[in-house]
Amino acid sequence: MKKLFFAALAIIFAINVYAEQPAKKQKTDYSKIHGVCYTGWRSDEATVRQQLGYGQRIGINSTRIWMGPSQWERNPEGFIKTLKNYIAICNSMGYTVMPILFNGNGLNPDLVKEENWPAAEKYIRAVVGAVKGTPGLLCWDIMNEPTCNDYYKHAPDEATAEARADEIFRFVRKACQVCKEVAPDDDITVGVTYPKFIERASPDLQDVISFHDYRETRAIIRYNYDIAKAQAEKWGKQMINSEMGCIGRSNPYDVALQIADEYNAGWYLFELMISYPGWGEIHGLFYKDGTIRDPSIIAACMGFYRNRDLNTMVRENPNREGYADEAIRLIKESFKENKEVFKTTSASTDDILEAAEWAVNILEAAQMVPMHELLSAKILYWRSQDPRERDTKAIRQFAYHLVDLLQENCEIFE
Repeated sequence: MKKLFFAALAIIFAINVYAEQPAKKQKTDYSKIHGVCYTGWRSDEATVRQQLGYGQRIGINSTRIWMGPSQWERNPEGFIKTLKNYIAICNSMGYTVMPILFNGNGLNPDLVKEENWPAAEKYIRAVVGAVKGTPGLLCWDIMNEPTCNDYYKHAPDEATAEARADEIFRFVRKACQVCKEVAPDDDITVGVTYPKFIERASPDLQDVISFHDYRETRAIIRYNYDIAKAQAEKWGKQMINSEMGCIGRSNPYDVALQIADEYNAGWYLFELMISYPGWGEIHGLFYKDGTIRDPSIIAACMGFYRNRDLNTMVRENPNREGYADEAIRLIKESFKENKEVFKTTSASTDDILEAAEWAVNILEAAQMVPMHELLSAKILYWRSQDPRERDTKAIRQFAYHLVDLLQENCEIFE
């Protein structure tokens, strides 16, 4: 009887102890992260929700955001409130957030001097301490691109560059240690500029290996992934490409995304919005009104890529049903003028633009013209004007040129 009594007590004690234990954090599968860098996170809530809504529609599920000590120092309480509110908005919309504590771009060398570490530590303890464990918080990026700055890149010689890299990465290690001390259950990473720096960025302290890739060809991109993958396997970590995609660096979004898919790697694109002034000339998915610059980028975000196999590609034949012939006929008809004596009138620009739209829709749908300055945008521009203010000569020349484009691309002979 005593044995049963004590056994029951032991069971009750074990149940109570287990109930008091905090729930163990579930390990994040970083291969499922399909994210965007987002510089607009401090905008008003309506704007943030609208812009995140664009990403939500194409399966984006995380954002990576820039912060820094100077922002916090100006208004510590307000800064933390804004960060918490932003993470709460993201969480309510199915997003996670990777805040960046320090930015290596434009690095002030004073930041990494050992005598200034206490100031950086104060910032880490305040921000991480206030936000740790918040629902929607994915991971802390300790420093974005530690070596992408003039302090390292423009060192007078190789020895100085190495010394400066060591100095920067000592600071990074210290910051990792402080962050882990403050928030042991939160994940941390370091978004290095190139995979070759992973080894120096304290991978032993990181929960996920993070690298950036804006490289120029498929072979070079895969080479970088192989380096990152080897490092991740060496340290027993997952890996994620936390910055990629640039139309100005020979790093097309759809190519970068397809290779990330090949390696089953999570990713963050730079960036959600096409902003100007800013990086909008070479980066970005959406304009403020939700329109896009390139459908192939949006399709690739959803896992659909351009067919680049010459063996299976089907060449467009937009004149199969004679619609290109008809568009040419309509343009020619729209050019006709009244030749009666004393009654000469010019062709209506409305009629010319209507005929021109037939031709433009065929050329754009069949991808037979450059898409960086859409011909259809010119038609919409002229239509938005009062007919009396339109440049009739420019419209006629535009339509005349469309005839040449259709005849050339559809192989139409007079």
